[in-house]
Amino acid sequence: MSASSSAMNTVRLFAAVLPPADVSEQLAVAVAGLRGLPGAEGLRWTGVPGWHFTLAFYGEVDEDVVPELSARLERAAHRTESFALAVCGGGQFGHGRALWAGAAGGLSVLRLLADRAEAAGRKAGVDMGEHRHYKPHLTVARSREPFEVRPYVEALDAFTSRTWTVDDLALVRSNLPKSGVPGEQPRYEVVARWPLGPVRRVRSEKTDDAA
Repeated sequence: MSASSSAMNTVRLFAAVLPPADVSEQLAVAVAGLRGLPGAEGLRWTGVPGWHFTLAFYGEVDEDVVPELSARLERAAHRTESFALAVCGGGQFGHGRALWAGAAGGLSVLRLLADRAEAAGRKAGVDMGEHRHYKPHLTVARSREPFEVRPYVEALDAFTSRTWTVDDLALVRSNLPKSGVPGEQPRYEVVARWPLGPVRRVRSEKTDDAA
């Protein structure tokens, strides 16, 4: 198989926790305030459709590997109980190259789920690189150059969304921009979602004629 045909059979994937729509709307109000701060036009702001807490990034994955990866993620989800989470606070990576909102609540379970999502990738044969300590974050803006984001982080520190129950794990496909239009965002497509917690089998109810 040629390199070009092989490239056509890969998909860019990651596992994630997706916040509910109303939580994203709460964060959107806070981010709208950040975008009014001096210098905000120097950042590339992400949009609500792209807001998520990445658990494990798989990169370009052979389509043939996706079924096994999905099966292992499903098992990881069933081994993990649902937990409470809120979008809370903020921080930055790379001297302002990434500005993000943080999380509060069941962080130990969130980290456990992230570890299991990473392990699912490794066991499915995905090159996960070196293991890194998981830092939950939801990216709201990026910069190609170092950027002074201290005022933005301080503003995010005052933000806390409502708390919700995380009850599923999502496998998401990332479609990178192709138009070349400045500021175009990747498109995200949910490939599958699996409920957290043990599988609960529904017992069939049959009418006993003798009853």
